[in-house]
Amino acid sequence: MPRLVDHEARRREITDAVRRVIVSGGLAAVTFQTVAAEAGISVRLVQYYFGTKKEFLLATHQSVMYDAGTRFAQRMATHSGDTSPRQIIRMVLTELLPLDEQRRQEAIVLGAFNTAAIAGQGITADETLTAPRALVAIIADQLGKAGHAGRPPEHAELDAELVLATIAGIAQGMLPGHYTAQTAVELVDRLLDLTLAPASGIEPDTRAPGTT
Repeated sequence: MPRLVDHEARRREITDAVRRVIVSGGLAAVTFQTVAAEAGISVRLVQYYFGTKKEFLLATHQSVMYDAGTRFAQRMATHSGDTSPRQIIRMVLTELLPLDEQRRQEAIVLGAFNTAAIAGQGITADETLTAPRALVAIIADQLGKAGHAGRPPEHAELDAELVLATIAGIAQGMLPGHYTAQTAVELVDRLLDLTLAPASGIEPDTRAPGTT
């Protein structure tokens, strides 16, 4: 009787190999040959599951974001229904920081994709925006539930964008050692203090973008 093949497991085996190649050599090191060698399978088998390099690169990006989302969901499952919006946002943000080896590797992979998009190396920002957009929606929703410190509701999405941009900078700063894990977590808490602080009463800048 022929052995049944778990195709999803095989695809995951390949994308995990892509991650390891990126971590050790950057995106430029990723080829069908290097991925096959890292996974311990034939080049033909990699090509069977992913017809082009771009396909397995995008699948790898999706797998990184899926893992982060799964960890967040697992952490949420351990909390009671009275978890505050601040606690939920904090859980999301700390999952994006390289606080352990798995998350460090994920941060390196995501950084490589950002660099590729900037350099026009075949992966565009639009092709990797689904997960970031979902994160913005989650954080904006929680800011709304927190009352958003007296700010207009339409500012929640902008503040969510700002929060995520800041976390991305902290995460990339941790990789070469600019920030320790302790400092990074302290920065997250400080960011939440500032974001959720009562509005100062200063009128917001309502000028059109690009005007002075």
